[in-house]
Amino acid sequence: MSVNPIASVQGSVQSAIALASAKTGIDFNYLLGQAQVESGLNAAAKAPTSSAKGLYQFIEQSWLSVVKKHGAEHGLGWAADAIQPGANGKLAVGDAGIRQAILNLRNDPQASALMAAEHAADNKAGIEASLGRQATGTDLYMAHFLGLGGARKFLSTLQSNPDQIGAALFPAAARSNRGIFYGANGQPRTVAEIYDRFAAKLDTGAGRAGATGLASAVLGEGIADAAEIIPGNGESTSGATRWAQATLDQLNGGARSTQAATAILRPSPDNARLAYLLLAQLGGL
Repeated sequence: MSVNPIASVQGSVQSAIALASAKTGIDFNYLLGQAQVESGLNAAAKAPTSSAKGLYQFIEQSWLSVVKKHGAEHGLGWAADAIQPGANGKLAVGDAGIRQAILNLRNDPQASALMAAEHAADNKAGIEASLGRQATGTDLYMAHFLGLGGARKFLSTLQSNPDQIGAALFPAAARSNRGIFYGANGQPRTVAEIYDRFAAKLDTGAGRAGATGLASAVLGEGIADAAEIIPGNGESTSGATRWAQATLDQLNGGARSTQAATAILRPSPDNARLAYLLLAQLGGL
């Protein structure tokens, strides 16, 4: 039987995202929608106008920061240890070869998804502490777009004055992202309109990637019940379920080797879509 190479690559990417969701508790639908919006699920994606690369389009300093903070939790202690504050206040790596190796991890689906999930978890905690409510996927995407401080300012304004013009709050961001802050007719958008557009963008991206719920929802509430995950394209429910449960068993017991950790990311290509959806469902319990 021939295997579609594009489908196989996408299956491994989506499985890596499901694994990151299960390990960090960050909603699978959100992570999937974010990756679709940022890179079209292309682990090799590169922005033409910045240093952003990978599934989640991390720029260099943001990547070094999250790897420094969370890398050791996921077998990247060597990378975390090599990253140190530089004389100019930016994070740096003394050895050029090691620095490049760390930056290249942005193109590794597993490392990229894990770091994106950890970064989202940090932002989730910061947003919820600031606003006193549960975070939504759209809240997290605002933090990805504006940084945590900017997201707090944006979301606080959204609560108190949803008709506030966004460009007035974030003039620098508006200059760099005119299509977000202004309509096609040049009319400035309110913070409520900007927020709604981000929510729609996330949900559309998640839907294209095969998500089972809304990426913009309160985190965890967009996942469908396991009974609602419908097989398709000749997928085997039993095979997908066995893979998802075996993956969770390994996660709970800890992968004992690099080979074992890699193996659980590769369900049968025929069952990949259903398998990673089931993994996300089981991981959310």
